[in-house]
This record gives sequence, C-alpha cells and structure tokens, in this order.
Amino acid sequence: MHMADALLSPAVGATMWAGSMAAIGYSSRKLKENIDNRTIPLMGVLGAFIFAAQMINFTIPGTGSSGHLGGGMILAAILGPYAAFLVMASVLTVQALFFADGGLLALGCNIWNLGIYPCFLAYPLIYKPIAGNGTSNRRIAIASILSVLLALQLGAFSVVLETLLSGKSELPFGTFVLLMQPIHLAIGLVEGFVTAGIITYVQKARPEILQSSSASRSLDAGISVKNVLVVFAILAVITGGTLSWFASTHPDGLEWSIEKVTGKGELTGQQQGIAPVLKGIQEKTAFLPDYNFKPDVKEESKEEKAPAWPGIETGTSVAGIVGGGIVLGLILLIGLGIRFFKK
Repeated sequence: MHMADALLSPAVGATMWAGSMAAIGYSSRKLKENIDNRTIPLMGVLGAFIFAAQMINFTIPGTGSSGHLGGGMILAAILGPYAAFLVMASVLTVQALFFADGGLLALGCNIWNLGIYPCFLAYPLIYKPIAGNGTSNRRIAIASILSVLLALQLGAFSVVLETLLSGKSELPFGTFVLLMQPIHLAIGLVEGFVTAGIITYVQKARPEILQSSSASRSLDAGISVKNVLVVFAILAVITGGTLSWFASTHPDGLEWSIEKVTGKGELTGQQQGIAPVLKGIQEKTAFLPDYNFKPDVKEESKEEKAPAWPGIETGTSVAGIVGGGIVLGLILLIGLGIRFFKK
C-alpha cells in the first residue's frame, strides 16, 4: 500500500508530511522516557525483519491481486507504540530513498497510513484490551487479527481520501473505495494470522518483552533478549535474501484497485512543480530501484516480459540484505541519539 507521488497533489503531500513529522517528534519525546540498551537493538533487528517481510507479496486467490505485511502491529505489540512508529517511519524512508518503493512526496502519507493507525489507534483500542497481559495465545490471535484488520481498513480508506483531496478525478471516490476496502480486508486477514504467530513466538520466548511494551516501560535489568535478536536477525537475512524470490508477481491491492478503475496500474505523474524535482532526487538516491540492480540501456529498450516466478535474482537478494542493514543502522543511530539526549 505504498503510495506513488502521482496519486497526490503537493498540498496534500506536504500536509501529510507535516502530520507525520509531528508524530515522529512526539514519539521521540515519549520514547526518551523509557528507552534502554536492550530496546535499541530490538528496534533495529525488528526493523530489518519488517523491511525484508514487506518485500514478499502473497497472492490473494481469485482476484489477480496480492498483498504484503505492513508490520505495524507486530512492532507495536513487541516494542510499544512510540518505538514501533519510529521503526516503521525508518523502514518506509529507506524504501523510498534507496529502493524507489513509494514516492518522496507521498512518504508522509505512507508513514501516516502504515504507522499511525496500527500504533496509535488499533494497538491501544483493539489489541491491548483483548490481548490483556499477553499470556493467552487465543486472546493474542483474536487481538492480532482484529487490530490488523482495523488498521489496514483505515489505511486503505485514507489512501482513497488522500487521492480525493488531491483532486484525482481518474479515481472516483465511490468506485475506488469499493475496490480498496474489500481487497485490503483479505490482505488484513492473512497479515493478522502472521502477526499472531510472530507475537506468540515472542510471548513464549520472552514474555517480559510484551509485558514491558504493554506497560510502556523499560525492560527490567537482567532480562536477556539475545535469543530473540538472533532469531529475528536470521529471519531478516533469510527473508530478504531468498524468500523474496517467491514474492507474488500480481499487483498489490492498491495497484490492482487503480488498474480496475483506470485500466492501468499507475497514474501519470505531474510534469511541473515539486513532484518532478522529488522524482529526480529519488532517481539519484535509489541505487537498487524496485529491489534489483538498475537495468542498463539495452535492457530498458527491450520489450517488457512477464516477470518470472520464482524471481531468482541476485539483485533482489542484495536489496533484501543491504536494505535490512541500512534500516538496522539507521534505527540504531536514532535510538542512540534519543538515549544521548535522555542523558
């Protein structure tokens, strides 16, 4: 559900940038109250894992569409809402800057749609009341599925509103929303089950982590998170390095909805103003666009072929591992910076 710049007007893009930056500042101040040396590496490794997991699209049977994990509820349940939001913002920023996944003008929208709803609405209002103290696997499963469904529905609806406010007449509100909501309901069901499985693992391995995030406090001294860190680090490498080859070749829920409405998977971008300037910047910073090596001129001139499945590409593996490493490094810097100012 990563929005492209062509879906937005500069005014809407700037407004959502302002809102997301305000939320980042607020989360940083709140996290400063309880951040510690165990939380920072946990944030980094989980960020690398979510980056890799978002590379894997899964097919929605009978639709010709696909979806991928957002990961917001996984982060919120394990880290708490403030750390989770900063991790999600970091993942989306790295994706936009270095892999051209989502536009730079649309980055504020993507952070809001994929971060605000799971971390600050679905987590406190749905997940925490149902999951309780996190000792019941059944309650964790119910809480995970319902909270993911709510967050994804709100995110999908926000995409529709943002295009409407941007004056994108190619995407009429009624038709667009009737396509976006059901397809993201199906995607949310899959993500909900995956989220429940991951949170259940953490609950069994280190229940103190979930208890600390739920109570919005630091991890108690003496609690080791080494095993959890190692598992998620290995998962990040395997997911980004090899499992990413098996991502569905079908368009994701947003692209599928746009194609159903307009007959094409994307809208034409603006040729004047800030949008082409940001696109030019992105073309320079994205050294692995679309999670692969840049094609040479000869390859670009050839006719497009249907993507192979599985897509066994060295560039995809490099993107998954390098991208996870960049996310890890960025989050560690952010965490250490917050801890420095705390002192």
